[in-house]
Amino acid sequence: MTKALVSVPKAAKRGDIVDIRAMIAHPMETGYRMGPNGVAIPRRIITRFVCTYAGEEVFAAEFFPAVSANPFVSFSLVAAESGTVGFAWTDDTGQTETASAEIVVS
Repeated sequence: MTKALVSVPKAAKRGDIVDIRAMIAHPMETGYRMGPNGVAIPRRIITRFVCTYAGEEVFAAEFFPAVSANPFVSFSLVAAESGTVGFAWTDDTGQTETASAEIVVS
């Protein structure tokens, strides 16, 4: 199970451009490193990251083995309405984790 630190402003004015940030705690194993027993450590990376705002996808990224462990994602969006900013990421094993934060727009 991975964790994420997400940063979403608690409040914004309608039309404001707000910064959204997420750091995902994940080992991001490339599959090229050898373990202590001389056997390759299996690949396990986050392959897709998606952010939704009020139920609509507003940002998506695909990750590849060159991405570091604990990837950090930052982007902006226009505050249009109060709602939930949702984050979802999926790794090689098909495991999907989620996080969310609320934003109040006045």
